[in-house]
Amino acid sequence: MSPVFPMLTVLSMFYYMCLRRRARTASRGEMNSRRAIESNTRALPINVEIVQYAKEVLDFSSHYGSENSMSYTMWNLAGIPNVYPSSGDFTQTAVFRTYGTWWDHCPSARLPFRRTPPTFCSQDYVELAFEEPVYPTAVHILETYHPGAVVRILACSANPYSQNPPAEVRWEILWSEAPTKVNGPQARQFTPCIKQINFPTNLIRLEVNSSLLDYYTELDAVVLHGVKERPVLSLKTSMIDMNDIDEDEDEEKYGCGMDNVNKQFSIVALREWPTNGYFDKLPYELIQLILSHLTVPDLCRLAQTCKLLYQHCCDPLQYIHLSLQPYWARINDTSLEYLQSRCTLIQWLNLSWTGNRGAISVSGFSRFLKVCGSELVRLELSCGHFLNETCLEVITEMCPNLQELNLSSCDKIPPQAFNHIAKVGSLKRLILYRTKVEQTALLNILNFCSELQHLSLGSCVMIEDYDLIASMMGAKCKKLRSLDLWRCKNITESGIAELASGCQLLEELDLGWCPTLQSSTGCFTNLARKLPNLQKLFLTANRSVCDTDIEELAANCTRLRQLDILGTRMVSPASLRKLLESCKDLSLLDVSFCSQIDNRVVLELNANFPHVFIKKSFTQ
Repeated sequence: MSPVFPMLTVLSMFYYMCLRRRARTASRGEMNSRRAIESNTRALPINVEIVQYAKEVLDFSSHYGSENSMSYTMWNLAGIPNVYPSSGDFTQTAVFRTYGTWWDHCPSARLPFRRTPPTFCSQDYVELAFEEPVYPTAVHILETYHPGAVVRILACSANPYSQNPPAEVRWEILWSEAPTKVNGPQARQFTPCIKQINFPTNLIRLEVNSSLLDYYTELDAVVLHGVKERPVLSLKTSMIDMNDIDEDEDEEKYGCGMDNVNKQFSIVALREWPTNGYFDKLPYELIQLILSHLTVPDLCRLAQTCKLLYQHCCDPLQYIHLSLQPYWARINDTSLEYLQSRCTLIQWLNLSWTGNRGAISVSGFSRFLKVCGSELVRLELSCGHFLNETCLEVITEMCPNLQELNLSSCDKIPPQAFNHIAKVGSLKRLILYRTKVEQTALLNILNFCSELQHLSLGSCVMIEDYDLIASMMGAKCKKLRSLDLWRCKNITESGIAELASGCQLLEELDLGWCPTLQSSTGCFTNLARKLPNLQKLFLTANRSVCDTDIEELAANCTRLRQLDILGTRMVSPASLRKLLESCKDLSLLDVSFCSQIDNRVVLELNANFPHVFIKKSFTQ
């Protein structure tokens, strides 16, 4: 046969792959205008495009604002824009809890999980419901301050307003990209080129990574464009970007594309090989070390190659540390069941963001911990809305060695359930941010968990008397190193005095947005004198902080690294100079909205102390 025909066959296959690729996903990079226009003209038949703002905020991982307010909360993402196209720091926007890398360089910072896939970089999320399910054609995100945090946009097949929940909930990635540094904090409309999906959706999820930002990102609104009828791809060939030819399957490997994960966990038949080649000559430990660099899906795939590698990939020593958070969209009861035999020695487990909308049941979670909980030291369950009192009871019974428990934003757990945590006397870290823990349960926990070193009670609105809580901490938690009381509503100088006297090892203290603390009572000078080891102190939005407090910090807390005094009217440039001269390790100083610290002063301080990031926010 003529050599021309095989070449034509190859070209035909290449052409087919290109069309298939174009149908499956859009380019990951920025498309030029010509490609963008062509992609919009490929859909047949022509449908009337529906444009809608978010109707409701369904779920989110964190926000800067209070649970009892609208300022800086995720709920501001519902409805039409409040601020856009203006730029600046506005209370009517949605703001996440953290930015930059400052939270990774403080005493409360947690060690990362190994095997986290490089393409998963999400730190926070928000889920938005829209009125009409549509096939998305565009998503516009209105960013009004320090844009660039959005790294992933997803669509869900479940209709949050349907009376009949679907048998299967699917998530598809519409767009994904690594964090990028955006020059300047000005407002913008972010419209990435999204992938075409084969189901209508009215549930959109944004995932963000703020690590490259110089300040908090602020989002104003999200606009969903779409059509009611499913678009059909035209056979007309458009321009092909050669970058699209490379079959980059990262989404399938690391994101929501673990469609066959349960099949990968379960091996039915393995190939028989007469020899395993050079693997027969390698020590068992060396093969284990090599495989320890693989992600969980890759381990599951490799286990299907031969019996030798199956044995290595199923060895419980490969699952000492296991993070399933990157695969939250595909983890369910079946996944946990298949993992049970591999996780009998597990010590660190991350199930954050998993199990929602019925994916993980109470019984499935309980069965897993009964088999795999005996060696657990660290358990991450952030935003686990399937958790209830039974789950907490199982955790305390099945995990006798537990030292770290993260229940951040688990706002569906009933208040009385937190009493069970008191049974885990070995706890060293407890994160209860945005939970419904009540005062009686918390007092019980503090009384019996005297080994606590890190405690987060930020935005816990059901605690009635924080002075009583602080007094119990001072009496029982002598080893406390970090304490987050962000937005606690009623702590006074009395509680601060008890805390400072009893917890003198404190290195990190967040008293941001605590309105009942007044500098005139001497509470801040008392802190500075009693806590010489302080490295991080947030006094955000306390307008009473004055020069005396800053000078006491300069004299007594020379190890200070991070200080937030946003909003104070009483601090002068002279006291800040004393602080910067005394605290040689200071790296973050937030003086936003400090009336005596203007831009000229900030420029001068930056020139004299270039190693310090001095933040001065603004509003236009």
